[in-house]
Amino acid sequence: MHNGFRSKLPLLLTFCLFTSFLPASGSVLCPAVASDEYYKVARNDGRDGRIGTDGRSGRSGENQNIVVNGSPVNLDLSGKDGEDGEDGEHGDRPDCGYQRDARVSHDINAPNGGNGGNGGRGGDGGNGGSLTVYYSNLADLRNISVRATGGEGGRGGRGGNGTEGCHCHRRSWEVKTCTGTPGSSDYKCSDKTYRCSDGNDGRDGSDGSDGSQGRLGTLSIVNSKEALASDTPTVQLAISELTNKPVNLSKNKWNQRIGAASLLAPGTAIADDYREFEQRLEETFQIVWQERQPITSFGNQAVTLNLTDNKQVEVTFAEDLWVDGNTKNEANLTTFTVNHAIPKKDVTRLAVAEFAEAGQNLNLKIVDLAAKSDAINTQFRIKFLAKDNLYGSSSYKTEYEGDIPNELVTRDYNRFTLALGKLKIPDEALRPGVNVDIEVVATRSLGIRSAKQTISWQGAIRKPR
Repeated sequence: MHNGFRSKLPLLLTFCLFTSFLPASGSVLCPAVASDEYYKVARNDGRDGRIGTDGRSGRSGENQNIVVNGSPVNLDLSGKDGEDGEDGEHGDRPDCGYQRDARVSHDINAPNGGNGGNGGRGGDGGNGGSLTVYYSNLADLRNISVRATGGEGGRGGRGGNGTEGCHCHRRSWEVKTCTGTPGSSDYKCSDKTYRCSDGNDGRDGSDGSDGSQGRLGTLSIVNSKEALASDTPTVQLAISELTNKPVNLSKNKWNQRIGAASLLAPGTAIADDYREFEQRLEETFQIVWQERQPITSFGNQAVTLNLTDNKQVEVTFAEDLWVDGNTKNEANLTTFTVNHAIPKKDVTRLAVAEFAEAGQNLNLKIVDLAAKSDAINTQFRIKFLAKDNLYGSSSYKTEYEGDIPNELVTRDYNRFTLALGKLKIPDEALRPGVNVDIEVVATRSLGIRSAKQTISWQGAIRKPR
């Protein structure tokens, strides 16, 4: 469709240029019509080159377990090389034939050159395989020759070249516009200058990075002819699954050593750090539930158990569950007693219940809507601002800011009373009729968890009843 339009363009231009000199009524603005339409059809920036595909990473070497008896052993556990990244494509040249001699009635930015595609990244080399050796005589390891090198990383692809932008055939031109009827007093013509700017050159694509060298394989040694049993050092399950159900944890404990090459045959290629099996750890875990709410009400909360090298069981509860408890170890049994379990959403449900009295008896009462304050430790900090309307004060003034001493806080089950009148606040700021703006920050904590809640109250101190 575009080619057909281009073949008709010279005819349209010739017709318009010819008719622009003929007497006619109304406006004459013929050259811009055909040229503008051609510009819309034919102007094309150069296409960007396709980005090169990344190279595939090399396959890691095979992991092997062997039992040695003094016979020579040769193993190749090397990782494979990564593939090279693909080169980026060169950008395409733009269509620079749109200008011709047409004089359009607007400025022109010539088409830009296409950008070159970036080269693909080289694939990483595969890692060397791991070797686990079971032995009864350590000297037999000298008969094992291992090549467990990492594969070479693939080379990055080269970036494609960008192409040159179009240059203007004509830098500027004038277009005459006439209005009115030729020969009459209202017939007026004006010339306006338009300009052409060269297109930008496309940028060259960047070269892809080379792939990483694969790591050397690793050695593990076990002074036994019996294969190690698989271990389960970490378990995650729902808290409701722990009810009257012991969980067995196991861990193969290893010591880290240096000097793997000195244990094996000369010329061996393997990482110098190696592992030596020390012992197998086994522990049973059980939970003792003493929280008032049944454990089934926390059914979907996750618990993670982890057996450490010190044969301790670490217990981690979900972030949105606060737990207070203690651990007891006896023989191969670890018990964790849960004294309190509180959903995090119930920790910060404090609210103002009452603002009462005046002077030294002024107090603020705060209630725990979740009724968990028998288990949660709570500390208060206050910012007390006052505005005395009787003396024409128009703004609040900070009269006290700081922690509320524990002796000025009393708790009756889930209701706290803060004795604000006993704080170092000027007497005139505690009188009835004074407007106050109070901000209380409560820090709530249980075990290792803590959270802050800000409680605000605004109003006037009332006369005591």
